[in-house]
Amino acid sequence: MAFDNRVTTLTESKLMPKVVDTILDSNVLTGRTLRNSKRFTGTQMQFPVKFEATTDGGFFSGAEVHTTTATSNRIKISFDPKFYEKSVTILKTEATVNQTAGKQKVLDLIKTELKSKAQDAADAIGTALYSSNATDSKQFLGLQDIVDDGGTVATYGGQSRATYPTIGGVDTASGGTLSLDKLATLYNNITSGAVQPTDIYTTPSVFSYYEKLLQPQDRIYKTPSLYAGGLAASSGYTTLDYKGIPVLADEKCTSGYLYMLNEKFLNFYSMQMIDTSTIATADTDIVGNDYSKNSGFGFTYIPGWLTPTNQSAWVTHIYLCGEFISENPKRQGVLTGITGV
Repeated sequence: MAFDNRVTTLTESKLMPKVVDTILDSNVLTGRTLRNSKRFTGTQMQFPVKFEATTDGGFFSGAEVHTTTATSNRIKISFDPKFYEKSVTILKTEATVNQTAGKQKVLDLIKTELKSKAQDAADAIGTALYSSNATDSKQFLGLQDIVDDGGTVATYGGQSRATYPTIGGVDTASGGTLSLDKLATLYNNITSGAVQPTDIYTTPSVFSYYEKLLQPQDRIYKTPSLYAGGLAASSGYTTLDYKGIPVLADEKCTSGYLYMLNEKFLNFYSMQMIDTSTIATADTDIVGNDYSKNSGFGFTYIPGWLTPTNQSAWVTHIYLCGEFISENPKRQGVLTGITGV
């Protein structure tokens, strides 16, 4: 309702002291991966990989001569660091008005803009971690690079997957439908004894398809704090269960995909950009998204804001440096093309 000047000249509007985010989606994998990141050191991260068993040796009798042939069954997969930045620009004219507003200042412009841009950066990283860097080699590796059997991403860590197939993931087309049999096959293909997948990530739609496969008595919704594994620090997410593995819906996940991952062999290795300080994405002044309580993304920024020589403005840059790596892609699997049950 539009009020007449009789009211508006005597009554102020109320500006609420919160920014409501209506654009950013859930970003579960990114939050968990970056919060638990490991340190990237040196010019490359290199991992020795055993790609086959040796065939020397055998049974013998008496004084038979033993085999003494030296064999080689290891290679190195190597990864370079990648660098991401997002700029933050504050106009001094706007900052002046905001900082001198007294009681009329509802939120701090500089603080809110910096946190908002950090959340936008986390959102962009979430898209990258589910995608592939095939079209942009400067981008972090994504799950589509890591969990590939060599049919699309021929090399990994500088080595050929055709030559060394054990550095390929288990990439399976679902044929359109999701079933418990297909999940069991994928599980068996990436499991060996106690080496089992730890988490399942999929889209909200595929999450609902999986729910339909369960008997009513099996549709037990859990919070990650109920799990003894790595999800304990990720409160706030609702999960279902598959063989004791939490199944999570992530809006960043590629449409029709279901990833079954062993996060013991999947990490973001990070390094801090020189001359920067840590910045958190959490901000109670921004509500309506996954980031308001998640501060562990590992972003840094230039704390001494830069001033352009010919502009009345401050500029800083938010950084994330490192690489998303699985040292054992064989333990990672994906079902693709899921459209129903």
